[in-house]
Amino acid sequence: MSFPLSLPASNWQQSDADALIVITSDVSDLGDKQLNEAAAPYLAVDARLATQANVLLAPQVPGQRLILAPTGPLNRDYDDVRRFFAAGQAAIAQAKAAGAVKPVLVLAGVPSDERYQNALQVAFLGMCQALWQPLEAREYRGAQIEPVESVYLVGAEDALCSQINAIAAGQYAARDLCGTEPERMAPPRFADYCVSLFENTSVKVEVISDIAAIDKEYPMLSTVARASYAVERHHPRVVKMEYIPEGDIERTLMFVGKGLVYDTGGADLKVGGFMAGMSRDKGGAASVAGFMKSVAEYQPKGVKVIAYLAVVRNSIGSDCFVPDEIIETREGVRVRIGNTDAEGRLAMGDLLSEIKDLAKSEVNPELFTVATLTGHAARAMGPYSAFVENGPARANSVSRLIADKGDVWADCAEVSRSRREDYDFVQPRTLADDVLSSNNAPSAVTARGHQFPMAFLAIVGGLDKHGCDSELPLPYVHMDIAGSGVENGDWQHGKPTAATVSSLFARYCL
Repeated sequence: MSFPLSLPASNWQQSDADALIVITSDVSDLGDKQLNEAAAPYLAVDARLATQANVLLAPQVPGQRLILAPTGPLNRDYDDVRRFFAAGQAAIAQAKAAGAVKPVLVLAGVPSDERYQNALQVAFLGMCQALWQPLEAREYRGAQIEPVESVYLVGAEDALCSQINAIAAGQYAARDLCGTEPERMAPPRFADYCVSLFENTSVKVEVISDIAAIDKEYPMLSTVARASYAVERHHPRVVKMEYIPEGDIERTLMFVGKGLVYDTGGADLKVGGFMAGMSRDKGGAASVAGFMKSVAEYQPKGVKVIAYLAVVRNSIGSDCFVPDEIIETREGVRVRIGNTDAEGRLAMGDLLSEIKDLAKSEVNPELFTVATLTGHAARAMGPYSAFVENGPARANSVSRLIADKGDVWADCAEVSRSRREDYDFVQPRTLADDVLSSNNAPSAVTARGHQFPMAFLAIVGGLDKHGCDSELPLPYVHMDIAGSGVENGDWQHGKPTAATVSSLFARYCL
C-alpha cells in the first residue's frame, strides 16, 4: 500500500516541499499578502482561475509552483463540504501533472459554518481519491503511477494527521478490494489480501475455505457459490475479522459485508451490457475491510469491532441455482428463490444470523450489513448511501448519527424507514416456504426496492425476533451503497469511493 501521508505544518514555507496548493472560495483573497501578490498578475488576465484549478509560476513558494483550486459557492443551503473534496481532487491532479510529489496544502476563505469543520481533512481525502490507481495497474506498471508521497496540511497537528492517515489507509484498502478485476480479486485472493492487510496489526483474521464447512454453516452462501465449485480458483471464502481494544469495551460494532467478486446474475443472467462492472459488486465487503483497516491503524479505545465478509462468485453453469428453489437457512427458515440476481442478501443472510447470535453476549451491540445491493438504491438516492434501519436502531438514532457525520466528512447518506409493506412483500405465497427472497423484476422498477431486502435480511438473520418489543432489542442497519460505491455511478470504469469508511470512523472512533 502506498497512499500519500498527511504531515502537520504550521505554515506553507516548508523547505522540502515542491508545490503550494491553495484551496479557496475566493481566488482574489488567499489569506496571505505574499500569495495574493503572486497570484494577482494571473488573475488580471485569466478569468478561468475563478472556476478551475491551475498551476501558476511563483518563485517565492515551494517548487515555484502555486496551484489555485476554487471551491465555488459555499454559502447556499445546499452547499456542503464536498466542494473541498472536489477541489482537492482537481488540485492534486494539477500538482501530479506538474511533477510535484510533496505539496503543501493551505485552505483560505473557509466559512465558520459547522458544515466545513473538517474542510482540511476532506480536501486531503479528495486528493487521496484522485491519486489512487487500481491494484493490478500498480502491479503492471509499477508504483511510479502513484508518485505523490505526502501532503503537508497547514494548520494540522500530529493528532489530526494520525486520524486522517488512518481513514486514508482504510479507504485505500477498500478501493483496492472493490476496484480490482474478477480474477485478480477472486475469493481466495480477496481473502489473501485481507490476511496480508492485517498482518502484524491488532485485527485478527480467520479465513474459512473448506467447502464442506461452508455448505453446512452457510447454506445460502453455498447456494450462491454452487456454480463456482467447478473452478477451484473461484471457490468461496468467509473472512472473519475482530478488533478488541485495550481497556473497557463500551460498544460493539458488528458487520456483515457483501463480497460478490463477480455477479453474472446466475440463471437470471445479466444481459444487454449490464454485466460489465459487476467485479465491483464486492464493494460492501471492501468498505467493511477498509473500515477495519482504519480501526487497526488508529486503535480506538472502548470500541470492539467484529466483521464477517461473504466472499463469493455468482457464476452461471450447469449447477447454478435457479428461481423456485427452496433453501433452508442457518436459522431454519425456508427461503424460496425469486431471482438469482438477488444473490447478495442470500450470501450475507447466514453470516448475519451467526453474528446476531454472537451479539447476544456482546456489550451494546450494533449490527450492520453493508452491500452494493440494489439498483433501486442508486435510482432512489442517486450518489448517496441508503441506510435502512430496524426499530431498535431507529429508537437509538443509529443511522441518523452516522449520516450526520457523513455530511461533514463528504460521505453522505439518506436514511430510509423499514415499514410493514417491506415485510408483506417477502411473505411466503405457499405453505412450502417461509419467505421469498425477491420478486422477479429489477429492483430499480420495484416499489421500495431497496427497503424490502432489509426485511428479508432481518427475517433470515433472526433479527425480526429482536425488535423493540423483544426482551433483547438489537439495533440493525442495512447500508446499501449501490449508488455511492463508485464515482459517478460508473460501475465499469469509475473509481471506488470507499463509501461509509470515513462516516463510520468519525462516528465511532473519534
